[in-house]
Amino acid sequence: MKQPTSPVAVIGAGAWGTTLARMLGERGIPVRLWAVTRELAIEIEEKRENTAFLPGVALPDEVGVSSNGERVLDGARAVIWVVPSQWLREVARDLAPHVPGGALHICATKGIERATGMRMSRLLAEELGGDEREALEQEFVALSGPNLSTEINQGMPALSVAASASDERTREAQELLTTPLFRVYRNPDIIGVELCGALKNVIAIAAGMSDGLGYGANLRAALITRGLAEMERLGIELGAHARTFAGIAGMGDLVTTCTSRLSRNYSTGLRLAKGESREDIQQSMRAVAEGIFTTQAEVELASELGVEVPIAEAVRAVLFAGLGPREAAEMLMTRALRAEF
Repeated sequence: MKQPTSPVAVIGAGAWGTTLARMLGERGIPVRLWAVTRELAIEIEEKRENTAFLPGVALPDEVGVSSNGERVLDGARAVIWVVPSQWLREVARDLAPHVPGGALHICATKGIERATGMRMSRLLAEELGGDEREALEQEFVALSGPNLSTEINQGMPALSVAASASDERTREAQELLTTPLFRVYRNPDIIGVELCGALKNVIAIAAGMSDGLGYGANLRAALITRGLAEMERLGIELGAHARTFAGIAGMGDLVTTCTSRLSRNYSTGLRLAKGESREDIQQSMRAVAEGIFTTQAEVELASELGVEVPIAEAVRAVLFAGLGPREAAEMLMTRALRAEF
């Protein structure tokens, strides 16, 4: 593959951002990794390891780390955004003056902004695009799929999807990110791919609660399949393509997130089932379980559009209204009878 001579900027030094930076650096691509604080940047740079979010994984020399946005973005030919969804707007607004024109923008954040219901690419285009917002949004690429950082850093194969309205930009992202162990597919449905990446986290919390209550494989399978139907209903209403939900970013990521203890959202559901509160879980986690924020955004969006999302509503009731996980399961099981399709 043709390697870029100018650097790639990765905005966000969490587990996934650091993983992407490492993958690029190991291919000889110069990478500048942006950390939110100077202290974190210095620690990663000195130790050559992100002990806070990705302990035990050495970073190649090609990866430099800084909290200085101007320095990180200067001359970057591609910018990969990996900031938690509820903080992405603030970070993008602060860094916007330093973003180079013409850069390839890849958003690897999976979420929906609670205040606006916006997908991440739309949010970024709004903050970075100015008068060219619509044109920039058409060029944004979303990266999503079953991509557990721990497994990827252990050298296990994984697939992902790069999605954009621009086929040229999608191909650029595909070429930039693909490795022998990380295969990237193209998809023109950025709406569907972004919604899959966000909404599957809500279902994963439900699956974690089910497993934590000891309800077994039957109910887990039901939550995955009915959860997928729920995701697809809302997605189609928002302009997504149905087939995206059967693909890598949809069913693929949903299965992984609903069955692996490496998933922060699934683990959040397990802990809720054991009696821990949302507040205690959030305070104990350095990383972010995006599904907690997405649950509220999804239910509000669905209500505005008149779309039924009973699993998301049950999860929200547990997270924010004090409903017990067993009562949530009973609420779902005793809904009015209906046809499957």
